[in-house]
Amino acid sequence: MHAATLTDDALRARTAYYERIGNRNMTPLWEVLGALVPPQPHSPAQAALWRYAELRDQVMEAGRLITAEEAERRVLILENPALRGQSCITQSLYAGLQLIMPGEVAPAHRHTQSALRLVLDGEGAYTAVDGERTTMRRGDFIITPAWTWHDHGNLGDQPVVWLDGLDIPTVRFLDAGFAEKSEQSSQQTLRPEGDALARYGSNMVPMDYQPKPADPTRVFVYPFDRTRSSLRGIAKGTPDSHQGFKLRYVNPATGASPMPTIGAFAQWLPAGFETRPYRCTDGTVHVCLEGGGEAKVGDQTWRFQENDVFVVPSWHTLQLRADRDALLFSFSDRPVQQALGLWREQRL
Repeated sequence: MHAATLTDDALRARTAYYERIGNRNMTPLWEVLGALVPPQPHSPAQAALWRYAELRDQVMEAGRLITAEEAERRVLILENPALRGQSCITQSLYAGLQLIMPGEVAPAHRHTQSALRLVLDGEGAYTAVDGERTTMRRGDFIITPAWTWHDHGNLGDQPVVWLDGLDIPTVRFLDAGFAEKSEQSSQQTLRPEGDALARYGSNMVPMDYQPKPADPTRVFVYPFDRTRSSLRGIAKGTPDSHQGFKLRYVNPATGASPMPTIGAFAQWLPAGFETRPYRCTDGTVHVCLEGGGEAKVGDQTWRFQENDVFVVPSWHTLQLRADRDALLFSFSDRPVQQALGLWREQRL
């Protein structure tokens, strides 16, 4: 019998029953089943665009209001408009714009959350990971794997801004977050710059290195010049109708994602190229590193240019068109979904 055809007495009895079981910390599944097991994803996240040219002044103002040491990490979080107050850009991912001024050090710490950095603006900064520094250059994709010591510094004469991407919401959901501050603001240098890339990023690994499939990569920097060169190399062929020319970053020792919880991708769209509609279950954060164009997400359409950031929630249709040759970086929780057998895509 449907609720619409219940008698007043039956409705009162049912309401009273719900109240009694509620006092026992129970609730009826049949009242919420449609929301718990939907026919397809209905993400509470919203598609959104952040225009870097409009945000840069606010990022720089933070540098005048608080020091990197005071803040520990001077970051403006990019909050999804539909998830305000939750410090997330999708249900599983965090993103923010981090600023470090000349002469500053963001002190060393470590945490169970995995993090990526994508350098957007300025030069002269470095990131140190477990005793090795790497100079941060625009477009570089840099990783601080879970529970690795890391600090940042700026030895140059100009502010440096990068995009942070972390799995903070995922770790928070699992109640598995730990963090520790170092007694020293900057790590002691244990290896020369470029050591990890030479040992693990040249189709060779140390003789005794036997990584497990889920281990994060030892290559913690993926230089932008290599990314661009790879994309331009494959761009001599025929583009995929839904993706253009797109590659995923991997741990070169295992072929798996560089981090077990975050996947990262680089995409080249030739001038004038337009992708066909595409959607997938991993909500994805996109960053334009070169060129510009138009993104259509569901029924919204935006113009994007260099350093702009936009998010495409789970199962939202995406189409991209490049006004001029465009290079986009993106990251998502795809490795988690694939490990759990949940990931799906649809090419429309």
